[in-house]
Amino acid sequence: MRIGEIAALVGVTPRAVRHYHQSGLLPEPPRRANGYREYGVRDAVLLARIRRLTELGLGLDEVRDVLAGDEGRGLVEVLQELADDLARQEAVLRERRERLAVLLAEAPAGHLPADGPVSPEFAALLAGLGELPASPMAAKDREVLALLDAVVPAEDRARLMETLRGTASSAHEVYALFDALEDAAPDDPRVEGAARVLAGCLPDAAVAGLPERAVDRGLPGALLADAVFADLSPAQEAAVRLAIRLVQERQERQEGQEGAS
Repeated sequence: MRIGEIAALVGVTPRAVRHYHQSGLLPEPPRRANGYREYGVRDAVLLARIRRLTELGLGLDEVRDVLAGDEGRGLVEVLQELADDLARQEAVLRERRERLAVLLAEAPAGHLPADGPVSPEFAALLAGLGELPASPMAAKDREVLALLDAVVPAEDRARLMETLRGTASSAHEVYALFDALEDAAPDDPRVEGAARVLAGCLPDAAVAGLPERAVDRGLPGALLADAVFADLSPAQEAAVRLAIRLVQERQERQEGQEGAS
C-alpha cells in the first residue's frame, strides 16, 4: 500500500501518517525501488491503534508510552489519568456554566453592567446604589469596586460586597464631598469633614484590606491601596487616609471597651 492508501484505509490523512513517522510513533516502512514507501498489514494495524488512542484524547507522548509496552506506562494507567483529567475539566465547565446561568438570570432586560461580567454580589451592590450621579468620584468608586470584585477571593468578596451594601444610602453625599476636593490642597479644611462623613458610613470590615499605611507596613493590601490612592487627587487621598484612620481608631476603641467589660 502507498501512503494515501493506508491513510484512507485507517481513516487518517497522509499528513497525519507523515507526522507519526516524524514523531517516532510509526516506523518508516521499506521503500520500493522508485522511492515510494510500501506499507503492509502490520503498519495498518499499528496506525489504527495510534488513531484510536489519539481519539481517546491521549497526547503523542502518552501514545508513545502505551506503544512502548513494558518499558512505558500501561494503557490502563494512561487511560485512568485521562479519565481523571476529563473529570477535572468537566467540573470546571460545570462551575462556569453555573456562573453563566446566574449572570444571565440576573441580567435586567437582557443587559449586563458595563463592567460585566461581574459577580452576583457586585451586581446586587450596584443595584442598591441605584442611578449614580454624573460624578467623577462615583465613576472612580465604581472602578475600585469592580477591581475588588475581580481580585478579592470569592469567600471574602461575598462578605465584603454585602458589607458595602449598607453604605449605599450615604454614597451620593460622599461623592459630592469628594468631588469638591478634586482641585483642593491636602490641607484644605474640607478634607476633615469629607473624611468624617466617609468614616461614618464605612463599616470596620470595609477597610480591612486598605490600611492607611499599607505600603509602609508591608501589609497584604499594599498593592490594592496603591491602585486606589493613585487614582485620587491629593486632597481626596488625604481624606480617604484620614477616614481609614478614623475607622481604625473607632475599632480600637470598641475593642478596648469590650476588653474592659
